[in-house]
Amino acid sequence: MRLMTELISLEDAQRLVTEAISPTAPERVPIDRASGRVLAVAAVAATDLPPFTSSAMDGFAVRAADAGSGSRLRVVDEAAAGSPAAATVSEGAAVQISTGGVVPAGADAVVPQEDVSHSEDEIVIRSPPSESAHIRPRGADVAASEVVLPAGALVGPGQVGALAAAGVTELQCAKRPRVGIVVTGSELRSPGEPLGPGQLYESNGLMLAAQLGSAGAIPAQLGVVPDDADEHVRTLERALLGFDMVITSGGASVGPHDLVREAQSQLGVREVFQGVAIKPGKPVGFGVRKKHHVFNLPGNPVSALVCFELLVRPAIATLLGMAETLPRYERGTLVAPVARLAARDHFVRAQTAGDDGSRELRVIGSQESHMIVAAASADALVRVDRGGGTIPAGASVPFLRLG
Repeated sequence: MRLMTELISLEDAQRLVTEAISPTAPERVPIDRASGRVLAVAAVAATDLPPFTSSAMDGFAVRAADAGSGSRLRVVDEAAAGSPAAATVSEGAAVQISTGGVVPAGADAVVPQEDVSHSEDEIVIRSPPSESAHIRPRGADVAASEVVLPAGALVGPGQVGALAAAGVTELQCAKRPRVGIVVTGSELRSPGEPLGPGQLYESNGLMLAAQLGSAGAIPAQLGVVPDDADEHVRTLERALLGFDMVITSGGASVGPHDLVREAQSQLGVREVFQGVAIKPGKPVGFGVRKKHHVFNLPGNPVSALVCFELLVRPAIATLLGMAETLPRYERGTLVAPVARLAARDHFVRAQTAGDDGSRELRVIGSQESHMIVAAASADALVRVDRGGGTIPAGASVPFLRLG
């Protein structure tokens, strides 16, 4: 990996991050605890699904050749879900069957109950069925040993249902990375504490922990580190030993109280890049020590939020072995014009509207990187690529969803 001494593009930064990271080792996870996890190994069906030829309707299992319009058939047995019929469907016979019931031997079609006239032991066909009508073949959904979900798939409620139906009881999932959060700044206090002159409430730690949890990581807040060089070294050393990844907030720029980079250098962290051509978040940095990865995020809360979405979330996705790691852009229409920046890609906070398949993007009033309350009303980041001039109202632009 190369040391970066000037601003690099977002795409180069994302590439350097994902190239530096390998997926975590897999671990066994019971199916009832698998929602939200990522498969490290493809999950295969333990049985055919359905495991037997079954009826898709409430009705009567028949031989299609016997079931012409007006035909009279003897009802010789009943097949309920979980209780197969004992009788075979022979010429002129029918078996009453429930949805999900086993299609009895000899039958090759099911007539829905609304398509027959039914007396106690006889039916009259009103609408003749075609062969295989309303029958679910064995293994039509998935066959035993076929892949239900590939490696890299995110397991959600629907996937849990599919896996359970296919007889899967245990999965090999990527181990969730443990991430330590180090917030720096002598001026910071925990919410609820009295504020002295020049002091601020610390919010980045809570925000980053929430983002990490939503990305599939296990966050740990390691407290606020004051502007003391020795304390920076001690805290970062403990974090590097105890966590797969460390995220710092603040203290990574070039001011006299920005001590993070020097502390990391003393601890053997190799700086991959420092500074990306984006707004907000230009000072963001990334480094590696052995198998541990370090992100240095700016202290301004909006900058930290944006840098997480653009760089840290892809890193977590890579650690988890997800099939898609980079942010997925959607398209929307600007309500008002937006000016470009000459040298940096600008990620503008906006609100989405429209539920007819289109998406209108209304840029919120304040774009200052310290104004997190104003940013809280946004549910999208509009990407405004660097360049000259203005993107006009009505233009189609890429955006990322927030939250």
